[in-house]
Amino acid sequence: MCSWAAAVRRLSGCRARAALPGAPGGGGSSGPGGVRAVNLAELLQSSVGDEEPAPARRPPQEGTVLLFPGQGSQFVGMGRGLLRYPNVRDMFRVAEKVLGYDLLSLCLRGPQAELDRTLHCQPAVFLASLAAVEKLHHQQPSVIENCVAAAGFSVGEFAALVFAGALDYTEALYAVKVRAEAMQKASEAVPSGMLSVIGRRESNYNFACLEAREHCKSLGIENPVCEVSNYLFPDSRVIAGHLQALEFLQENSRKYYFKRTKMLPVSGAFHTRLMEPATEPLAEVLKSIKIQKPFICVYSNVDSKKYVHSKHIQRLLVKQLVSPVKWEQTMHAVYERQQGVEFPYTYEVGPGKQLGAILRNCNLKAWKLYKHIDVSEDEEAEEM
Repeated sequence: MCSWAAAVRRLSGCRARAALPGAPGGGGSSGPGGVRAVNLAELLQSSVGDEEPAPARRPPQEGTVLLFPGQGSQFVGMGRGLLRYPNVRDMFRVAEKVLGYDLLSLCLRGPQAELDRTLHCQPAVFLASLAAVEKLHHQQPSVIENCVAAAGFSVGEFAALVFAGALDYTEALYAVKVRAEAMQKASEAVPSGMLSVIGRRESNYNFACLEAREHCKSLGIENPVCEVSNYLFPDSRVIAGHLQALEFLQENSRKYYFKRTKMLPVSGAFHTRLMEPATEPLAEVLKSIKIQKPFICVYSNVDSKKYVHSKHIQRLLVKQLVSPVKWEQTMHAVYERQQGVEFPYTYEVGPGKQLGAILRNCNLKAWKLYKHIDVSEDEEAEEM
């Protein structure tokens, strides 16, 4: 079991909850000696009662925020610095049963091209992020005990919801597996991709996408897709769609006042309607698993608002596949406060520091209290 889960239940606003089963059809996963591994709900049970008390107010800075990265942050070697922490190896053992392949070996040894495939990198980032939480709880348990909010980028939202007690680890991993496989299949159906754009104040992204779609129509492409798929920080967007549309935008970047464009190393147009075929498989699996109200605030990528109940989570996790990730808006929602009120400490848990870089561009004051929990250092380095 994850040692940090018991700490999460001590957060104000906890309610009693029943234990969740394992992955659909699996009856739960077991660790060595038959002990069920990483079943959060067992640890999240509380005797507080059915009534939900008003959250206790914490002084600023005592509360913490956790950010969970998404696809694209993966790298060969991630997880190496986490294996000596409690339960991480059990988490990988459960993953091998759920996924049907050795995720630990893929994370540690690659090859990178195989790890980068959508159907592999999403479960890898999901697990590495929760393993980083295990490390953080081992090193600084007060960070977990005082956590007041969490947010995850794309697939990172599943990890955030597991951390917050809304999803069981095993079931969420199964859902991520289905999601990743469905997105991989959808991306292979149409030549598509994602274009990172750094613009200027005068950049009109919607107009640029409109003209790119018209260009595609002139090439004979029916119902072309070209739209903003990620809002990262001011003047930074990711545009996704048909490859011909993205090539058009690159060739005409000066016309649209784009300072810099770069194709991302992904296989499809994620968070656009080209992912529509992936929605049904994910919707079906989410119907089959237990979803609870989070014990702490978790913000949705779809509308940058807090999840309020289980049906809300189920609906928006599916909608997220075909909706832009409103990360910039989410950062504003998480860190909005009255003038003079101090910011909380923020921890990025998982591979890469991309979310920290985005936070710096969204809110410099909040970023000054940002820390990253590394997932790659070896034991010798950590002992120093």
